[in-house]
Amino acid sequence: MSGTSTPKAPSRGRIDKRQAILGAAFTVFAQRGYARACMEEIAEVAGVAKHTVYNHLGDKQNVFRSAMEAAADDVMAQNLAVVDLFTAEGGAGAEVSDGDEAARLEDLAYRLLLRCCNEQSWALRRLLYAEIGQFPDLLEIVWGRGASRLKEALADRLARLALSGRLRSCDPAEAAEHFLALLTGPMEARSRLGTRAVPEAEVRQVARSAVGAFLGAYGVSNPLLSS
Repeated sequence: MSGTSTPKAPSRGRIDKRQAILGAAFTVFAQRGYARACMEEIAEVAGVAKHTVYNHLGDKQNVFRSAMEAAADDVMAQNLAVVDLFTAEGGAGAEVSDGDEAARLEDLAYRLLLRCCNEQSWALRRLLYAEIGQFPDLLEIVWGRGASRLKEALADRLARLALSGRLRSCDPAEAAEHFLALLTGPMEARSRLGTRAVPEAEVRQVARSAVGAFLGAYGVSNPLLSS
């Protein structure tokens, strides 16, 4: 019988404590910025001792990277959940199930806007822009991994629409990139990177305009662009 013991899995309490620290760290960094944030405040917000933060995540730089990674994963999971509900047969929500392609895509666009333009998403984006000079690897942590997954998931859905004849034949990855750009670009400007509240009617208008432009390029009814 071997004397080597199997490493124990992390306890539920330890995992919960780590998640609490990551959430608190992101909140503090979002409010203070990296330079002004301190480990003492992170520990206080998390409800743990300062040494517990160090024990779980190490120094301040690692706490920041880990908090940004956790927030990016959370935001991306929310976005992917919306795309996962969208199929060639139905929309992203129960109220849009079939028929008008524009309405189905508007439903998807609106739901994506609600997720990618909520406070957590804006805070993540502002922190990325503010600290990328000091932490260039954040571009891959926040955008490279997460945005690629979202684009791939959306490209899969758009490819199915093209195969079913509801969109013109196209490069689905490029189409997904254009669809997302038509949403996020206007919302960044209208909300001033999340510092201005955008009324629901305006969010819906952004979704409607984005889908109109998208279908102008990829819709099957455009004879100039159809394959």
